[in-house]
Amino acid sequence: MPKKKSSVPNRGFRVADQIQRDLAELIARELKDPRVGMVTIQAVEVTPDYAHAKVFFSVLTGDKDDALEGLNQAAGFLRAGLFKRLHIHTVPTLHFQFDRTPERASDMNALIAQAVASRSKDD
Repeated sequence: MPKKKSSVPNRGFRVADQIQRDLAELIARELKDPRVGMVTIQAVEVTPDYAHAKVFFSVLTGDKDDALEGLNQAAGFLRAGLFKRLHIHTVPTLHFQFDRTPERASDMNALIAQAVASRSKDD
């Protein structure tokens, strides 16, 4: 009879997803720092002990360095907001990182469009 897999890894993903949703709402509604323009929380990775969370974000408007500085300064405020919303024993310390994935995707799309355009000229 196969062993039943532990649900602990799934719980980690669920907690990370909940943190992502709650952080997005807290930043949009309660964070008043002008350096943090329109940011999107792309992903959250939580350590197995829930002590730390890497929060990957991208910037729709504003400067990424200013947004990073503002988010890091507001980390304690955001963590306190998460504490009120999450029903877990330990709310992780937040570590913000700028996510370059949207930039890279845009660059790749431009390269593909350029290749298609040059190919159609050759045909």
